[in-house]
Amino acid sequence: MAPAATIHASDISSIKAFAESNDDAPIPSTYYSITEPRDDVAHELAASLPVIDLSLLNSEDLQLHSKAVQQLGKACQEWGFFMITNHGISEELMEDVMNKSHEFHNLPIEEKKEFVDKGPLAPIRYGTSFNPQAETVHYWRDYLKVITHPQFDFPHKPLGYKELAFEYSHKIRAVARNLLQGISESLGLEPDAIIESTGFDSGLQIFAVNLYPPCPQPDLALGMPPHSDHGLLTLLTQNGVGGLQVKHQGKWVKVDPLPKCLLVNIADQLEAVSNGRYKSVLHRAVLDNRDTRISVVLVNGPALDKDIGPAQSLLEKEKPLFKSMKYEDYFTLHQKSRPPQKSGLESMDGVRL
Repeated sequence: MAPAATIHASDISSIKAFAESNDDAPIPSTYYSITEPRDDVAHELAASLPVIDLSLLNSEDLQLHSKAVQQLGKACQEWGFFMITNHGISEELMEDVMNKSHEFHNLPIEEKKEFVDKGPLAPIRYGTSFNPQAETVHYWRDYLKVITHPQFDFPHKPLGYKELAFEYSHKIRAVARNLLQGISESLGLEPDAIIESTGFDSGLQIFAVNLYPPCPQPDLALGMPPHSDHGLLTLLTQNGVGGLQVKHQGKWVKVDPLPKCLLVNIADQLEAVSNGRYKSVLHRAVLDNRDTRISVVLVNGPALDKDIGPAQSLLEKEKPLFKSMKYEDYFTLHQKSRPPQKSGLESMDGVRL
């Protein structure tokens, strides 16, 4: 085998297999994706990450509910990111999904080839890096991406994974729906305003499993570049190995999740619907040289055929910041573009007015 530094990323169909076969050899130069110094992390801000108790948001006590709505709105406005506790999804289910996700990535490459990525709207996509078709620098990640709503698709292996994923994706959609009602209220809208205007109940949901193997040179490479997500709300869990960082006030903040919590970030379509009040958050995945990190990420978006723009009720008092755009068109452009150092809405031509 040629030295790692001379291997082209196009020759690597699985970063997991490559990492395991090359041990501590230098990584290919096409994976040198660090563009900012690693000392740019604001460790003092980690304890300030917002925490939302979903049981209070659902409380029949109007005072408790109102306070939770205010806290949710503040988290969306100031951070675009928060943790959820008391979300009602069992720890057992979360662990089972994580374990089966690990099992999938441990399957031999030959068994995963039938799922190879054939484009953004393919029902099941297995691949590596971030966006291989558009990028010039590559990322230390293998992924599985599956459309789980409005149609449910899923790999038939490993045994039992599909059934767990169906239950988990259904429960995550319920949590996301609940949050969108609270977010609507925090904007002064009717609880179902965002759900109805975006067609959320028939909206796109993508179940993504990211695997980040140990990287021998984590000071040179990233698992994922700084980016924003394309949907409304993204909900994430991970296997206990850190790596997620979010951008806050120009600084990167390491995310240390509370036990059993779900991590939530605002995505591009919610920024558009809120007319810029709640901005989609930039986030990235840094690497570890010892442990494998796995994240299970569910992106919850509008219906593909819906035109998404600022909520009409908000435009009674303010000018629109964004044009309306069909979600399918936005999603396709987002998936084909190179990762910018700013949100998708900021970087995509013709969206911002």
